[in-house]
Amino acid sequence: MKNLSTILLVVLFLAVAGIYVLHFTGTGRGKETATAEGTAESKSHGIVYVNIDTIIFNFDMFADRRNDLLTKQKNAEAELNSKTSQYEKGVKDFQEKVNKGLVTRATAAQMEQTLLQQQQDLIALRDKLQSELIEEEQVMNRQILDYITKFLEENKSEYNYQFILGKTFGGPVLYSDSTLDITYKVLDALNKKYRSEKK
Repeated sequence: MKNLSTILLVVLFLAVAGIYVLHFTGTGRGKETATAEGTAESKSHGIVYVNIDTIIFNFDMFADRRNDLLTKQKNAEAELNSKTSQYEKGVKDFQEKVNKGLVTRATAAQMEQTLLQQQQDLIALRDKLQSELIEEEQVMNRQILDYITKFLEENKSEYNYQFILGKTFGGPVLYSDSTLDITYKVLDALNKKYRSEKK
């Protein structure tokens, strides 16, 4: 029984030693993987960048979405201005009636309370419209960035790079060689794709 345990221990030790030698000397499968990786790397072109600000501001999708957002903003401003002018008319009417003594104190107090409530409603409406527009702008920006990212992923065979960095003013990429800039190549392809989908 002891001999069997010793023999198993020796065989196990030799197996572990063999695996160790194969792994760290680079023979066997590890070498094939390294060669395959080396081939993949040699086909890849390295690192390039796109100027995100240039792409976004010249991307047709951004122009369309921004126009939609501006229309919503104008509608929100019109609604707010209409309700503000109604409130101002109410304040003017209240002041006129009180100054001329055309209403009792009880009626004046009730009118004042109504005007205070209208003022609070106006502030709430302004805040609501403002937060909705901010949220819509954030969603729009995320949708555009998502569209660009998906486009680059779908066309990775054409843009055969290991990394495509996004350069933007004040971003983490402070300097880049202009020969690595593929901004306009990507922008043209993005606009072509977007226009064809829009039709």
